[in-house]
Amino acid sequence: MAVHFSRDDEDIETHDINVTPFIDVILVLLIIFMVAAPLATVDIPVQLPSSTADSQRRPDKPVFLTVKADLTLAIGEDMIVRASLPAALEAATKGSREERIFLRADRAVSYGDVMEVVNALRSAGYLKIGLVALEARDVQK
Repeated sequence: MAVHFSRDDEDIETHDINVTPFIDVILVLLIIFMVAAPLATVDIPVQLPSSTADSQRRPDKPVFLTVKADLTLAIGEDMIVRASLPAALEAATKGSREERIFLRADRAVSYGDVMEVVNALRSAGYLKIGLVALEARDVQK
């Protein structure tokens, strides 16, 4: 049973949305993005160290692809032309695309040139590529 005090007063309904939970969610998302944004940047200069990992067992007859300082290529001891790389690899691996190719490059070769050779290997179907480096003898901890 409802009590009505006066007939002149009309019940006025308000249709306002409660925005407090919405503002709370927006503030939490803002804090998350403020914390996560600096972590997503990669502008940090890095000098990569030499590898000190234990050496892996070599296969009986590994296939070495060498990139010399003048950007010429060699498979084993045989010099090859870059255009004939897929055919020379197929001959060296006897057509097996599952064999690991050991890539070694001179220190003077730029990273971009090494990646061009890696891309040529991948486009030829050789996806197992190992990078060869010198072992670090003096390990300072």
